[in-house]
Parts: sequence; structure tokens; C-alpha cells
Amino acid sequence: MGVLVDSQKEGFGSSWGGLKNLVRRKQVDCAHTKRLDNPQLAKELTIPHLVAVGVGSTIGAGVYILVGAVAREHSGPALSMCFLIAGIAAALSAFCYAELASRCPSAGSAYHYSYICVGEGVAWLVGWALILEYTIGGSAVVRGISPNLALLFGGENSLPTFLARQHFPGLDVMVDPCAAVLVLIVTGFLCLGIKESALAQGIVTAVNVFAMLFVIIAGGYLGFKTGWTGYEVPTGYFPFGVDGMLAGSATVFFSYIGFDTVASTAEEVKNPKRDLPLGIALSLSICCCLYMLVSIVIVGLVPYYAMDPDTPISSAFASNGMQWAAYIITVGAVTALISTLMGSILPQPRILMAMARDGLLPSFFLDVNKHTQVPVNSTLATGIVASILAFFMDVSQLAGMVSVGTLIAFTMVAVSVLILRYVPPDEVPLPSSLQESIDSYMLRHNSDAQMINGENPAKSPGDPCLPLLGEKKVAVDCTVVEKLEALSSFTAGTLDEENRRKIASWTIMLICVGAFILTFSASNLWFSSLIRFTLCGAGGLLLLSGLVILTCIDQDDERHNFGHAGGFICPFVPLLPISCILINVYLLINLEVATWVRVSVWLMIGVLIYTFYGRRHSSLLNAIYVPKAHVDEIYRSSGAML
Repeated sequence: MGVLVDSQKEGFGSSWGGLKNLVRRKQVDCAHTKRLDNPQLAKELTIPHLVAVGVGSTIGAGVYILVGAVAREHSGPALSMCFLIAGIAAALSAFCYAELASRCPSAGSAYHYSYICVGEGVAWLVGWALILEYTIGGSAVVRGISPNLALLFGGENSLPTFLARQHFPGLDVMVDPCAAVLVLIVTGFLCLGIKESALAQGIVTAVNVFAMLFVIIAGGYLGFKTGWTGYEVPTGYFPFGVDGMLAGSATVFFSYIGFDTVASTAEEVKNPKRDLPLGIALSLSICCCLYMLVSIVIVGLVPYYAMDPDTPISSAFASNGMQWAAYIITVGAVTALISTLMGSILPQPRILMAMARDGLLPSFFLDVNKHTQVPVNSTLATGIVASILAFFMDVSQLAGMVSVGTLIAFTMVAVSVLILRYVPPDEVPLPSSLQESIDSYMLRHNSDAQMINGENPAKSPGDPCLPLLGEKKVAVDCTVVEKLEALSSFTAGTLDEENRRKIASWTIMLICVGAFILTFSASNLWFSSLIRFTLCGAGGLLLLSGLVILTCIDQDDERHNFGHAGGFICPFVPLLPISCILINVYLLINLEVATWVRVSVWLMIGVLIYTFYGRRHSSLLNAIYVPKAHVDEIYRSSGAML
């Protein structure tokens, strides 16, 4: 049965052709792909910039409220342990991000990694989910700024009329001009350049960190002065038990979301192999330390059951005679919100640009300003949409949708690490413009192979595998990949290597299935005990078997040369990525049903856009896949033919 060796036909085609579209993978950026006419972003960022972006995007105003609710309902005095456990869980994803960011330092973050390691279909859903995350996240964050600004200036109605919130009873809409104006101001900063926007975010983040340091130092002084009364409770250190502490950890886990923003700036980092892993690690470490110290102090000042769930830090200081501290804490909350807003808008234009580069979105999003080297069209589009949402809509009910995008991205990054280590892509897509060079290369190597075997290299009339030069689309019995792989399969052990890759591929898939079955059955108490324990056992068995198999079989030797080698290497593979997958799938399963309904609508819209636009305009539509070992020779051959 013949196939087209250089492209796939447009239209829906066969079901197998559609599946091939979903699993086609792109190449890691390299010297060859840089020849393409793609606009490049400015390489301006260093470790201090990355830390400013990472800490600023992660530490939001939630910490000023979250500590009270979690301490009262879940952890009690063990609040700092919740932040420690959540920080360790977030670090699992951070390790995976660090390796992929240093190996594949290009815009797009988790979308980019999924496209390289998993395939186009999954990459599209990850990118589409991240667009939702950053849009809703930025709009939800900025709606909280105007009430805090009003508190600073004297009360709820102290803002100027043109900035104050206005309620329209007929439409039941509360508009927020201040939120919309702030989004546009931040968008303007981001258009000035990545270095300038990182500096601005660093200044705002510094103010927030100083406010948190004030809470730690002043609160520590009050704690030693009063004898840490919050820890002298009859219920002990774990009033809600270990289960309560773990539930609190799951809640505060989302306060670590934001470090992945560092990975989205990978293309703009001067030394990505060194700076990206350090930037991610330092950002997460600083956030974890600040969270733990704040929680230790606040829980010690006031018994957990007496905490104000809305203003726990301000009320803790007020109960100790420091009412004026509320102003410093409010300044910290405002700067935290502004910094998080910048961290929400910064990554999305780069994801839009990366998707447009790959042809999955219109080229409008691809434009990069020649002077600032910023994706201006994508940045302006992101800012305008976020400002409209912030002006008209109270998106707090949609805030849960932010978590879906993040957790899907975290999960796919962990899966990508497993794929990179055990079954890295061994075929590379080349543009159809190289068809003649590929045919010439195959003819030459076919002749060499036949001469080695004592055969006549001349083409016989019945030979179905020789390409017909000069014809762009030719139905043949062997694909380009099969021909070139046949030339490279004379070495001993090829069959064993193929079996190893097949076993590893199936094992990775079964690990994902096992994680879903285990977390789904463990989280749904309405199952009968027999069904629940049976499913938990089956899921756990799949996970454990997958861990054992991947531990026993060798990792792929090609992993050392994949992408930009020499950077950070994720430790404890496969245990660490599997643990990461399990944690993130568990958190996804436990999101509210209403959140999943809203997200499903958004994802279905994405599926339609991909089906009718992205699939037809993908840069890989006419790509020719060849074994990686032959790519350099083909490019050299193409250069000689020009």
C-alpha cells in the first residue's frame, strides 16, 4: 500500500492520517532550524532577572489570606509543615522544568516541551489550557487590587470616581475601571522590552518581599515578647491529624504556581543551560522559605482557632497593639497582586508566538518588534482581552480554571522527561523543500549498500523502494524513514533496542493510566468499598510495575545528545517524574465538577480551532521525517546542491 513520502494530504483523510497529525513531533531548535525566517527574541536575562520574575509571579496576595483559612480548617499550628510539603511537591515539577528548559530553551514552556516529546495534539491542548490559565489568572488577580488601594487611601469609597468600582443594577454588573487601567499599564511596560519589564517586576517584588520580611521580623519580636501563645494550645501541634495537614498541603500547593513563568522566558536568557535551572531553583526556594517563616510567626502570635480568615496577618498584629502594621501589609498585598499580574501577562504572548511559529495560530501573533524584540501583537492582544475581562466580569468564580492549565502543564512536563530519557525522538522533521536532497541522499546510500552486498546498484524495473526524483508527491511502498533506517540497521543489537523502546513507551503510557485509576478511585468515596479498593489496587499495581520496569531497563543513550546537552539533569528518574505525575493527577481529579465543565467547554473550542485551522496550517504538514543520524549529512548535501 503506497503512502506519500513527503507530506500528508489536506482534508480529514483517513483516521490513521488524523492520528499521525496528533503525534507528529517537531525538532529541538538547532543551527539548522535557526536558518528559518523566524523572528528571535532579545537575549537579555540573567539569574537576578529570572529570580525577580519567578518570585514575583509566585508570591501573590493569597499568602496574606491563605494562612488564616488553612490554619483554621486544616493544619492548626502545623501550617509551616503544609508549606514545606507543598514546596517539596512543587519542587518535583521544578526539577522536570529545569531539565527541559535547559535542553530546549525556546519560547513556549510546557507547550514547547510537549510538542517535541509527546506530539502536536497534546501540545495544542497544553498551549490552549495555558492561554486560559494566564488570561483568567491575570483578570482575577487585578480585580483584587482596587479594594486594597482603597484601603490605603482611607476606605472603600476613597478612590476617584473614574477609578472606583461602579455597579449597574439593571445588568447586575460591577465594572472595575481601576483594574482595566492597571492591566493596560502593565501591558505597556511589557512592550518596552524584556529587560525593562523584568526590572520593573523586580522593583515591585522587592517591595512585597520587604513587607513579608517586616511580618517575619516584627512578628518574631512580638512572639518572643508574648511567649508564642499560639503554640500553647491543648489540641497539640496536629489538631486535625496528619490527614488535615495533607489536605492543607494540597490547598497551599497552588501558592507555588508561578515558577513556570521562568521557563517561558527561556529564549530570552543569555545562558539558558546554567541560568534557567538556577533561576527556577532559587525562585522556588525563596518562596518556600518566606511562606514557612510567615506561617511560623503568624500561627505563633494567635491561636489557630482565633485567626481572622479574611485578614489573618493584620488582625494578628492588631491583637498585639500594632494596628498601624495593617498599612505595611496592605502595601505588600498590592505589590504582590501587581507582580502576579505581570507574571500572568508575561508568559502568554510567548506561548501565542510559539504556537504561531508552528503554524497552529495565525501569523498575526508572530510579529516581533525590531527595536524592543518583544512579541508586540501577542502582548497587546493579551493585555486588551485581560483588561476587558477585568473591567466587565467578576472572574473569581472562574479562578479554579487557572489550576487546570497549570496542573496539565506540570503533568505533561513530567511525562516529557520520561519520554526524553527512555524514548527520545529518533526521527527529525525536515521541510519539504529538502525533498531533492533527501532523494539524492537515499539514492547514494542505496547504491553504497548494494555495492557492499555485491548487488547491481542500477535501478531495476520492479524495485518499489527507489524514489522518483522530480516528482514532489510519489506513492511508494516504503516511507523515507523506513528506507533510511534500513541503511542503519546492520549493527548488532538493533532488534533489542527496538524492543526496549517499545517496552518503555508502553510502560510510560500505563503509568499515566495507573495514576489516573488510582487517584480517581481514591478520591471518589461514592464507590462501594470493593470496587474502590479493587481499582486502587489495579492503579497502584500499574504504577509500581511501571516504576520497576523503567528502573530495570536502560535509559536511551541518545538522551545525552538530545537538545542542548550539558545542562541540568533531573535526578531520581524515573521515581521523581512518576511521583510528579501522581501528585498532579490527584490534584486535577479533586477539582470541582463545575470547574471541569467550564474547562471542557474551553477545550472543545480549542479542538475545533485545531481541527479547522491549526491542523491545516501546521508547519509540520508537509514535513519529511528522517532518522536523526542522517540529518546533518542531508543538510550538508542540500548546501552543496545550492
